[in-house]
Amino acid sequence: MVEPPEPTRRTDPLWVEPYPDVLLEDIPDRAPGPAADYEAKESIELAFIVALQHLPPRQRAALVLRDVLGFRATEVADMLDTSEASVKGALQRARAALQAGLPAADREPAPRPNSAGERQLVGRFADAVQSGDVDAIVALLTDDAVLTMPPQPLEYEGRDVIAAFLRHREELRGAALRVVPTRANTQPAFGCYLPDAQAAIARPYGLLVLTLEGDAIAAITWFADTGVLRHFGLPRTLRNP
Repeated sequence: MVEPPEPTRRTDPLWVEPYPDVLLEDIPDRAPGPAADYEAKESIELAFIVALQHLPPRQRAALVLRDVLGFRATEVADMLDTSEASVKGALQRARAALQAGLPAADREPAPRPNSAGERQLVGRFADAVQSGDVDAIVALLTDDAVLTMPPQPLEYEGRDVIAAFLRHREELRGAALRVVPTRANTQPAFGCYLPDAQAAIARPYGLLVLTLEGDAIAAITWFADTGVLRHFGLPRTLRNP
């Protein structure tokens, strides 16, 4: 039996549900052109990845309602049952926190959503997962990649530690996972299914969300709650090939 690795660190657990990208499609885009559309998607990504994970609830709500969904300050105040001045103060603090949480300047930007670069990288990851090739998965990671499993307060950082963790989990499962692509929190994601040794189906096993950096994967976030899969329109089971 492969021994599980020690986590790199233990942190305060952050319970952030994966959010289906399809639910963002009705957000109005008031700026013309594909470049503006991409910038809007980037602002949504920052709001979800940074604000939803780290901001206090009132600051989080003010930022998303005002900067992402475009409501006026007076409307936000009504929604939050507070004053306009309070909304502006919360928004100012949230913007400052968001700015502080931006990626370091020396980090490569992620490929554009649904671009050829993203599809190639995500496709290679999916192939590696379904073939149970841990070495191939690890080869796609940045040197300082991080694997987390909210709400568990555990982080695994670095290729060697992540490789040990994946090998231990693969041995426990006894079979490679099957995956179905989707998108969560404006990032590529996969619904994961575990083949049933007693039936010709694969059953829901969890959701993987990837954070990309350049032509590599900077973070893997694993959500074990299979109940979230239905929100993404993913199938209840898969037929085994």
